[in-house]
Amino acid sequence: MKDSEIKSYVKERYGGIARSGGGCGCNTGCCGSPSPDLISRAIGYSDEDLSAVPEGANLGLGCGNPTAIAALKPGETVLDLGSGAGFDAFLAARQVGPTGKVIGVDMTPDMLSRARENARKGDIANVEFRQGEIENLPVASGTVDTIISNCVINLSPDKPKVFAEAFRVLKPGGRIAVSDIVLTEPLPEYIRDSVAAYTACVAGAILKDEYLAAIRKAGFEKVQIIGETCFDLDFIDMAPGLMREAEALGLTEEKIQHISETIVSVKVSAVKPVS
Repeated sequence: MKDSEIKSYVKERYGGIARSGGGCGCNTGCCGSPSPDLISRAIGYSDEDLSAVPEGANLGLGCGNPTAIAALKPGETVLDLGSGAGFDAFLAARQVGPTGKVIGVDMTPDMLSRARENARKGDIANVEFRQGEIENLPVASGTVDTIISNCVINLSPDKPKVFAEAFRVLKPGGRIAVSDIVLTEPLPEYIRDSVAAYTACVAGAILKDEYLAAIRKAGFEKVQIIGETCFDLDFIDMAPGLMREAEALGLTEEKIQHISETIVSVKVSAVKPVS
């Protein structure tokens, strides 16, 4: 798929999620699967987190809780890459307080509309949402203290550019704290070429070592994985065609389980050097 096609598919998929109210994205909250709140509890959010955001902000699309590892401080400026309906942005806004600021960037107009409406409903004044692509951030250089992102960078067809942009907008000494999907070995071709698997945050994922290398190449230091868990292959439930194709190819249940074990959710932190 061309980069433009990938972005078009992603925008269409997540625009539909924004309009419908959640699920069927990077996680399994669809087609009878658990609710967004149950999914979020399973990936590291507390009941306090869930009750602290406006209704409709949590769409159950993450693969971790980046605000839990970001160590945000009052007065900081935070940038959320792929902010969706605003869930993580609103949690960050509570942590940085009224003297701080959170900027959410998303390329999907329907998600931005939903996030802005959620901010209005919650009377959250220290958050703003900007339309843009994470490969070309609408943010001035050297103005951000911390960048967070939740299961979004894997959707980008140019991950090195994303990390280069993150490096650009951070202040010296600034940091990133992201949750994302990576691989421990290459995926089978039929999954790599699947639009459904791509928008489910799987087909666009790269090898873990390549992901970490892209962060280092952008100039970051102290790159480390804070946590790591296998990502359930329930994404198949969101794309029954993938399962049918797997069966047609003669893949055994054991082979499918092995594929599942190569899809990993990681929490990663890194720091922009002071000089």
